[in-house]
Amino acid sequence: MIAKISETLLFVVVMVNQRTTAVLAILFLLFHSTLEQLVSRTERLSLIQLRSSLGLRSREWPIKSDPCFLWAGIECRNGRVIGINISGFKRTRIGSQNPQFAVDALANFTLLESFNASEFLLPGSIPDWFGLRLISLQVLDLRSCSIIGAIPSSLGNLTNLTTLYLSDNILTGIIPSSLGQLGRLSILDLSQNSLTGSFPPSFASLGNLTLLDMSSNYLSGTIPPAIGTLSKLQFLNLSNNSLSSSIPAQLGDLSSLVDLDLSLNSLSGSVPPDLRGLRNLQKMVIGNNLLVGSLPSNLFPALTQLHFIVLSHNDFTGGLPVILWSMSELQFLDASGNNFTGTLPNLSSNANTTAAVFNLSQNMFYGGLTSILRKFSFIDLSGNYFQGSVLDYGRSNVSFDRNCLQNVSNQRTVAECSLFYVERGLTFDNFGFPNATQPSAPAGKSHRSLIILAGVLGGLGFIALLVVVLVIFVVCTRKRSVTNQRGTGVGPVPASGTPPPPGVSLNFSRLGEVFTYQQILQATDNFNDVSLIKKGHSGDLFRGILEGGIAVVIKRIDLRSTKNEAYMLELDFFSKVSHARLAPLLGHCLESENEKILVYKYMPNGDLASSLYRITNLEDDNLQSLDWITRLKIAIGAAEGLSYLHHECTPPFVHRDVQASSILLDDKFEVRLGSLSDICAQEGDTHQNMITRLLRFPQTSEQGTSGSPTATCAYDVYCFGKVLLELVTGKLGISACSDATMKDWLEGILPYISIYDKELVTNIVDPSLIIDEDLLEEVWAMAIVARSCLNPKPSRRPLMRYILKALENPLKVVREEHTSSARLRTTSSRGSWNAALFGSWRQSSSDVAAIPAGPTHKAEGASSFKQSGTTGSQESGQNGGGDHSSSTRRQSKEIYPEPSDEQDVERQNED
Repeated sequence: MIAKISETLLFVVVMVNQRTTAVLAILFLLFHSTLEQLVSRTERLSLIQLRSSLGLRSREWPIKSDPCFLWAGIECRNGRVIGINISGFKRTRIGSQNPQFAVDALANFTLLESFNASEFLLPGSIPDWFGLRLISLQVLDLRSCSIIGAIPSSLGNLTNLTTLYLSDNILTGIIPSSLGQLGRLSILDLSQNSLTGSFPPSFASLGNLTLLDMSSNYLSGTIPPAIGTLSKLQFLNLSNNSLSSSIPAQLGDLSSLVDLDLSLNSLSGSVPPDLRGLRNLQKMVIGNNLLVGSLPSNLFPALTQLHFIVLSHNDFTGGLPVILWSMSELQFLDASGNNFTGTLPNLSSNANTTAAVFNLSQNMFYGGLTSILRKFSFIDLSGNYFQGSVLDYGRSNVSFDRNCLQNVSNQRTVAECSLFYVERGLTFDNFGFPNATQPSAPAGKSHRSLIILAGVLGGLGFIALLVVVLVIFVVCTRKRSVTNQRGTGVGPVPASGTPPPPGVSLNFSRLGEVFTYQQILQATDNFNDVSLIKKGHSGDLFRGILEGGIAVVIKRIDLRSTKNEAYMLELDFFSKVSHARLAPLLGHCLESENEKILVYKYMPNGDLASSLYRITNLEDDNLQSLDWITRLKIAIGAAEGLSYLHHECTPPFVHRDVQASSILLDDKFEVRLGSLSDICAQEGDTHQNMITRLLRFPQTSEQGTSGSPTATCAYDVYCFGKVLLELVTGKLGISACSDATMKDWLEGILPYISIYDKELVTNIVDPSLIIDEDLLEEVWAMAIVARSCLNPKPSRRPLMRYILKALENPLKVVREEHTSSARLRTTSSRGSWNAALFGSWRQSSSDVAAIPAGPTHKAEGASSFKQSGTTGSQESGQNGGGDHSSSTRRQSKEIYPEPSDEQDVERQNED
C-alpha cells in the first residue's frame, strides 16, 4: 500500500511545474518519515546488535538509514518490526570467520511474526528461549542453516505458529511431543536431519497440517494409525527412515492427500485395500520396502488421479492390475524388482504414443509381446521371461535385455528359459528352433541340482579367492580412513567407460521430464546450425527454447558415432545423485533408435572458459575480465561440487574432465559442474585395480591401463589446480592442456609461487585484475593452493575437502602459515586442513627448481589479455623478488610427512 502511494506521488512530481515539485517533494519526505520510520528505540538497537552478532553487510542493512525504509528483509507495521528475513545473506569477511547462532537480540521483538534465515549459516543449537519469548511468531524458517543439537521442546509454546521449516540441518535426538500442541501448524518440515526415535503420537492433534515431511532421518517404530485424523494433509513424506510394521489402513482416511512417499523404509505386510479412499492422490511412492502379496484389485480403479507410482524393490506377487495399462492420467510406473508375473494385456494402443514411462524390469512376466508396447514413450521389460519375436513393437523405446526373445542380443540362456516355463507347465518356443526337444520336469529338477552343485562349488572357490585378496590387502596397503559422515548411498556405479550391466534399473523419477522427439525438434528449430553451441566428445550441444519460453541446453547423442549405450552412464549417475553444484538435468528423450537426447537447464553465463573475459564493446573488441571476488566465488563453488563427489558419495565419484569449460555459470555466477558423461566411481575402490597396483603393473601417474585418465580423486585435484592457475594468471586454456603441453609452462610459473614471498606472485597475476593489498593476499593464497594440487606425486596432493576449506579461508592460509610461530602451531596439530594442505605444498615445492639468478622477470605466457589500468602491485612485483634462493633452502628443510591414518580421522572430525 505504501509503495503504491509513493509511486503515485513520484508520478505527480514529474508531471507538475518546478515550484509544485518542491512542495510535493517535501510532502513526500514527510509522508515517509511518519509512515516508514521505526518508532521503537529498543528494536532499532536490537537490529544493530543482530547486525553485529551475525556479521551482516552494510549493503543489506545500512546503519545510517531507517530499518523499516531501506533495510533488506525487514518488515514493519505501525513502526514496529514484524518480519525479519536474512535468507541467503552473505556475511562480512570478519563475520564469516566465526559464524555462530548468535541471535539473542531477537528476544526483544515482541511482535515478531516471521523469522526466515534459510540458507544462512547458523552453526549452533536453537536456544530454548525461542519458544518462551517469540510468542507472536507465525513463520520460522531455518532450512539449510547447519544447526546442530536437539529440537527444543519449548517450541511447543509457539501456539501461533503456522509454518515450521527445520530441514537440511544436523538436528539430532527425538522429536519432542510438545510439537503436537501447535494446533495452527499448516507446514512441518523436519526432513534431512539425524533425528531418531519414533513417530510422535501427539502429531494426531495437528489437524490443520497440509504438509508433513520427516524424510531422510533415522526414525524407527511404526506409523501410528492416528495419522488418519489429519484430514487436511496433502503432502506426506516419511521416506528414507527405518519405519517398520505395516502400512496402516487409516491412511485411506486422508482424502485430501495428493503426494504420499513411504519409500526406503522397512515396511512389511500387504498394501491395505483401504487406500482406495485416497481419491485425490496423484503420487504414490512405496518402493524399497519389504511389502508382500498381490495388489488389491479394487485399489487402483478408485485412484483415478494417479500419475506417478513407484512400487519397485518389494516382494509383490501376482499380476499387475490391468487397469494400470489404461489409466489416462498415469505418466510414470516403476514396478521393477518384484515378483510380478503374468502376460502383457492385449489392449488397444489407441495409435497415439503417450508420454508414459513404464519400468517392469526384474520380474517374472512371460509370454509374447503385444501391440500395447506402442502406447508408451519408454518401457523397460528387461530381466523377465518374455518369448517370441519382437517384430515392430518399438525397438527404439523398449529395453528387452535378459529375456527369452528371438533375434535379440543379450538374452537369457536356453537352460534358464526352459526351466522357468517347464516349472509352470508352460510351453517354451526354444528361441524359434522347433526341432529341439523340450526338457521334462524331472530333467529340469536334475538340471537344477547340477546348477545348485555348481553354485556351491563356485561359491566356495569365490570365498577362497576373497580370503586371499583380503590377506594381500591387509599386508600391502594402509588402512583406509574411517569416515563418520553419513554418506550418500548411490549404489554400485559402472567402471570407467563401461555401459551399465544388464538389468540396471534407472530411477526415472529423478531424471526429470520425458520429452517427445517432436518437442526437441521444435525447441532447436530442427537442430539448426544457428542453435549449435559446440560439438562435445559425448554429443553435440544445442541451445533450445521450450514451450513457455524456457531456455535449455540440449545434448544430441548420435549412437552411430559414439559408444553404444554410453549415455546410460550419465543417466545412471543422475538417477542416483542430486546436488546444487551439478548441472541440472531437466529431462530426456529416448524414443529414437539412433539418437538419444538429454535436456539441461540453460546457464546464462556459459562456462568459465567463455566468461573469464567478455567483449563489452563490439566496435572496438574491448575485453572485460571477471573481478577477483567473482573468481574466488567460482573456485569455491567448483570445489564444493568436487568435494561432494569425492567425500559425500559412496563410492566416491571421479569427474575426470575438470577444466574451465566444465565449470558452468548461472545468472549469478553460481557454479554448476558440467561434462558429466565421463564421471565414474573411483578406480582404487575396485578389486581389479587394487590387484593391479599390488602387482605393480606399469602405469603413468595420471593414466590408467587404457591410456585414459585414471579414475582417482587425485587426478581431479591435479586438474582443479590447473583451473586455479587459470583464475590467478588469466591465461586461457591452461586447464584444457595436456601434461606435455603444460610441463614447460609450469616450470616457468611455479617458482613464482612461494609461501615466504608474496610479491613474487605479482609477476604472474592476471594484468587485468585490479586488486588491493587484502585481495592480493587472497590471490597469493589461491596460487599456493593451486601449487599444492599440482604435486607430481598423486598421494601427496591434498584432499578436495581440505582444498575447499583453504579457499573458504584464504587469508588464514597466508597470514598464519608464513610466520615461524604459525609453522610451529601447524607442526603440533597436523590433523587440521591447514596442515594437510601445507604438508602437500612443501612436498611439491621441493620438486620445483628455484628461479634462476638475475633480475626478476614475468613468466612467459602468463596472460595475453591486458587492460590499460595495470595495478601498482604488479609493478612493484616486477622490481622485487627478495632472496628467493634462501627461501628455497628453507622449504627443502621443512618437508612434513604425509598425515597418518589416525591424523586423517582427526581431520575428518574437525571438518
